[in-house]
Amino acid sequence: MKTGGSLDVGTASGATLAGLAAIGLWGALALLTTIVGAVPPFQLVAMTFSLGALVGLVAILRRGDGIVAALRWPWRIWALGVSGLFGFHALFFAALQLAPPAEANLVNYLWPLLIVLLSAPLAGTPLRWWHLGGALLGLLGIALLTFGRSGGLAFAGTYAVGYLCALGSALAWALYSVLSRRAGEVPSTAVAGFCAATAALALVCHLLFETTRWPASPSAWLSVLALGLGPTGAAFYLWDHAVKRGDIRVLGALAYLAPLLSTGLLLIFGGATWSFALALATLLIVAGAILAAKDMLWR
Repeated sequence: MKTGGSLDVGTASGATLAGLAAIGLWGALALLTTIVGAVPPFQLVAMTFSLGALVGLVAILRRGDGIVAALRWPWRIWALGVSGLFGFHALFFAALQLAPPAEANLVNYLWPLLIVLLSAPLAGTPLRWWHLGGALLGLLGIALLTFGRSGGLAFAGTYAVGYLCALGSALAWALYSVLSRRAGEVPSTAVAGFCAATAALALVCHLLFETTRWPASPSAWLSVLALGLGPTGAAFYLWDHAVKRGDIRVLGALAYLAPLLSTGLLLIFGGATWSFALALATLLIVAGAILAAKDMLWR
């Protein structure tokens, strides 16, 4: 693998904006998932990631690269991609089963901060105080969001395994995001293979651990389609391009906008209620994003 070298400002800014688009798509994840209804998690991953693989397949065919040639990469590239996509989801779902969801979700949202912290030693990008400060403000905002929606937090030792799974999911996604920068020669269309492998592994887990339940309405089926094309489809290709060509430190802090957008959409559609904690969390997350991206915004 080769490390991502220095990039011109225009290229880096454009790629970072691609990452922001991916974050925006992830902001719709919670709302679309609630519309899907009681479809088991691994079944939903298998369905949506199959659609996500098709997004990349269409791009490969349009470019005329050939499917085999476009996906013929060393095992370490496949290991990185599959462990990132499948490892994150498997560990996060396990955390939600083994620990209270609010606390597990808060631990899981250490991944943007971990991206910022790991960017220097693993991606070779110098870490400045404003990058770290922006990520910490974002994490504090997420803590307030979680507190406001759950009515309080209580980390009990009896759920230690669940919290470790949540931490594992955060570490899996942070490592995938940062180490992808070291594989800059791999085009983003390779994500199609990672999505297909993730769908296959999720299907195996579904058959082993879950009972099949199909979406119960046309709107639920449309939400599955939207998930597959957006948050678990195009978003991963945009993110891959962003972490390889953009400012990985800024992306880490901007990632905290995803749960904020998610809460905002739920608020609009009646799935959440306005509160002082939400208002303060909004200010903290937006301030953190602006602080982390101050160089890019100045340019």
